[in-house]
Amino acid sequence: MHEKPREDRRLERIQQLAREEVGEEERETARKLCREHRVALFVVAYNAERHLRSVISRIPEDLLPLFAEVFIIDDSSSDATEEEARRAGLQHPEARIRVYRTPFNRGYGGNQKLGYLYSIRRGFEYVVLLHGDGQYAPELLHRILAAAPGADAVLASRMLSRREALRGGMPLHKWIGNQVLTRLGNRILGTSFSEFHTGYRAYRVAALEAVPFTANTDDFHFDGEILAQGATARWRFVEVPVPTYYGDEVCHVPGLRYAWGFLVSLLRSRLARLGIYYRRNYDIELFGEDAYSFKRSPWSLHQWVLSRVPLEEMESSVELGAHHGDLSAIVADRVARHVAVDVEAPDRAGASEALALDLERPFSQRLPGRPYDLCLALDVTEHLASPETFMQEVFSILRPHALLVASTANVAYLPIRLGLLLGQFNYGKRGVLDMTHKRLFTIRSFKRLLNDSGFQVERVVGFPPPLTDMIADTAVLRFLERTHAALARIWPTMFAFNFALAARRMDDVEDILARTTALFPGEETEASG
Repeated sequence: MHEKPREDRRLERIQQLAREEVGEEERETARKLCREHRVALFVVAYNAERHLRSVISRIPEDLLPLFAEVFIIDDSSSDATEEEARRAGLQHPEARIRVYRTPFNRGYGGNQKLGYLYSIRRGFEYVVLLHGDGQYAPELLHRILAAAPGADAVLASRMLSRREALRGGMPLHKWIGNQVLTRLGNRILGTSFSEFHTGYRAYRVAALEAVPFTANTDDFHFDGEILAQGATARWRFVEVPVPTYYGDEVCHVPGLRYAWGFLVSLLRSRLARLGIYYRRNYDIELFGEDAYSFKRSPWSLHQWVLSRVPLEEMESSVELGAHHGDLSAIVADRVARHVAVDVEAPDRAGASEALALDLERPFSQRLPGRPYDLCLALDVTEHLASPETFMQEVFSILRPHALLVASTANVAYLPIRLGLLLGQFNYGKRGVLDMTHKRLFTIRSFKRLLNDSGFQVERVVGFPPPLTDMIADTAVLRFLERTHAALARIWPTMFAFNFALAARRMDDVEDILARTTALFPGEETEASG
């Protein structure tokens, strides 16, 4: 008697596991989800002629008619995959099966983009990804669907059990490669996935709609990129175990190219999360308004202003570009009169007089209580189209010898220099190359701007990146920020992330003329007589 082929034995084992491991509670939860929500099954197919009808026939009979739709997208296969998909549809009239074919080959990631975009357009609430080549077991659909309520993504992991993965026929080199890449990926993103690379997963369609997945790669590491997007968007992930079934592989993934693309993509995601690198697919709202929030670190610009600027000596002061006014609220308690200004009236400015003014337009005549003894213009100049005009307006609102404290990002910061050396100049969502920055300055060019506007610079102070305020207040980051602060003070042109100039408003010709003629008050009358 001939022994069954190994592939048949594996298939029987998976079907047996599905019968034994998937309990009635999971089955009922899955059926309930499909009855109460629009759940779609998305089958990606490429050269899957030999497997597709078998895959469709293995979808549990109690689930197949409950799907809002089963749609198959054939990625311009060179075989009869599309015809097999249509035959499978005809064999299951109880199911709503639709078959589509791409006009040209889109690639593994490109095919998924079409399926998820289709799910959004069709108004589905959940979509399950299933490979048409039989690499993942349709018999386990109950388990995936049962975990979907309350989750943004359900990942059917082959790696929750090493023994099961290897028993299922996963080659040892693939298991090792998967483990290495997963550990590296988790370190980069700060996640704890058992694997990034499963192609068997379910998504809440509203969660997909909230991330720019259409800007992801068309290549195989699409699966990693969309998990990086989900981690950034703080999706709720659930992993469920599934057995591995390795038969004849349809798509042979180029391992080294895949690993490189996967790791580079995750590094880009991490840099984008820090705000210092921009890629459209990672353009997910991360920071809200905290990029310009009040900084509490003792090495920060805000704390330097509060500790080193002689606020108590000032009769009147103004902060231009006050944002919400957190700093202004503290300043207002130390000066006799303080005005907080931004394009929208600061809403947390305490005792300040809060004003809404567009600093891109002439604003000096609209400020009450001029002239002032102190002006704070912190990290605002780089956002303006004409810093020269802005500084002329600042000059006109200050009394002679009043103090100006102006800060901006340092485009000559060492990491920016190194990036240029490597041919990189990458804008991000915050930092020196914030995408909203219209003008960039070095310390020398910012000094020149102030000197040309009638100010005499008295002091330059460099500051480190606000690691503890913007990332996390940990011992390691405190040490790094403190060390960086010392370097920024010693050599600000090289190590300052941003810097502040303390400058005095000098007398202009009009001031000097007024003071000169005031010495001879009767001269004009005598001359006219």
